Amino acid sequence: MNDSASLPAANATLMFQEAQQTADVVTAQYARNEATIARLAADLRANPPPFVVTCARGSSDHAATYAKYLFETQLGFVTASASPSVGSVYEARQQLKDALYIVISQSGKSPDLLHNARAAAAAGARVVAFVNVEDSPLAELAQTVIPLHAGPERSVAATKSYLASLAAILQLGAHWKDEGPLREALGKLPDSLRAAWQADWSALTDGLVDAHNLFVLGRGLGLAAAQEAALKFKETCGLHAEAYSSAEVKHGPMALVGPGFPVLCFAQPDETEAGTLALAKEFRARGAQVWVAAEHADPSAGPGQSLALAKAPHPACSPLLTIQSYYRAINALALRRGFNPDVPPHLNKVTETV
Repeated sequence: MNDSASLPAANATLMFQEAQQTADVVTAQYARNEATIARLAADLRANPPPFVVTCARGSSDHAATYAKYLFETQLGFVTASASPSVGSVYEARQQLKDALYIVISQSGKSPDLLHNARAAAAAGARVVAFVNVEDSPLAELAQTVIPLHAGPERSVAATKSYLASLAAILQLGAHWKDEGPLREALGKLPDSLRAAWQADWSALTDGLVDAHNLFVLGRGLGLAAAQEAALKFKETCGLHAEAYSSAEVKHGPMALVGPGFPVLCFAQPDETEAGTLALAKEFRARGAQVWVAAEHADPSAGPGQSLALAKAPHPACSPLLTIQSYYRAINALALRRGFNPDVPPHLNKVTETV
């Protein structure tokens, strides 16, 4: 925690400046990766994998959660998350013949991810790397490289590189499915991200200045946004937050939700939305302090409890818009709580695990 006099202005942090670049990053990324994505997608349609595996850590693993729900709901391919330690520590061989093995990493040099990527290739999987550093060791060993093109990111808190990961996964999913609505949404996404950056979530910032704990809830495609938000609360604000599916929270954790307990809900604008709004209403009836980010009206919300969510060109785009608005709010919250979001205590920009 810092003396507030030594903290930068909200719009002067690296986190703010880098997150603000996301729409331009995605525009450039889509143009530069179009040919590579199209080739990969065409081959995946011609030679479908039996299943998809993701391998990642930290924010990149939250992007992998998004990939799971996108590929399963839009394409029907079972997508599982590989635990890196199974390969790098236990050295257990996996049955991966012909699987699509997606490794997501900003730096592309964590030893455990590299070990698993090599093992997957040796087991007959097709290894695809989503990576920000194009000349990294991971990029060198992957069969197909999808560069994130996020550019240098100096704040320890990943923002544009996380959203660039989601955007690249969305581009692959849209081309792989090869149907109009999802493909058309790609061209509209950058402007939607710009609108999301302008959303006013100051009610959330004001409400959490003195908080100690909270839940962040999402479901389906929106779960990745909840996971990322919970991490950033801890990382940038020193605020303990836990992410749950709005269905899973009912299996025990909601016993903690009572008067004054803070809950942030991300209502994904799809088949899961009604259930999330119903849960928000239930928690408000217990006296909990609940904020809901939703495209549509939240009928149980009181003053300051609704967070504007930019309209998505397709429901699969909504998690990106949610997090873009969230990043601006969390940057402001960190400073209000006396933290510099660019330099969280005890953390480095690149984390290498074995």
